[in-house]
Amino acid sequence: MNLTLISNSIGDTINLGSIIGENLNGGDIIALTGELGSGKTCITRGIARGMGISEEFYITSPTFTLINEYPGRIPLYHLDVYRLSGSKDLEDLGYEEYFYGKGAIVIEWAEKIRDIIPPDSIFIYLKYLGEKKREIEISYEGDNAPRIIKSVNEEVFSRWH
Repeated sequence: MNLTLISNSIGDTINLGSIIGENLNGGDIIALTGELGSGKTCITRGIARGMGISEEFYITSPTFTLINEYPGRIPLYHLDVYRLSGSKDLEDLGYEEYFYGKGAIVIEWAEKIRDIIPPDSIFIYLKYLGEKKREIEISYEGDNAPRIIKSVNEEVFSRWH
């Protein structure tokens, strides 16, 4: 199932992330794809806030460190696999500890490791439409995602309209 939204501002994108973050449980995986500058880190900031991660933690893309961990209601594991050549690189680093751990995972550049991302993950595609405007498509196949999509449907209209 797919849900497509238009974000007209950075605030919209962060708010959408917050709605998603409020509804994440341990073991949930959010796979982000989109071109450079499409808003992957921005939506992750919102997810972090929705998970109750303190504002004292400035959410940045872990391009060079590969993973940042943040304490919140549940841990957030923020991966950026941009510099990896594929899933084999991540396998060598023991990714299972994060994929099957207590926290929720957000993966930037998820298309690079698509073959190891569980099918019940939530996939978010961000498309650049203008300086602050983005098309955001949320898709899922698994059992975990409907609760998140339902919340997005209900809350986006109350917060964005």
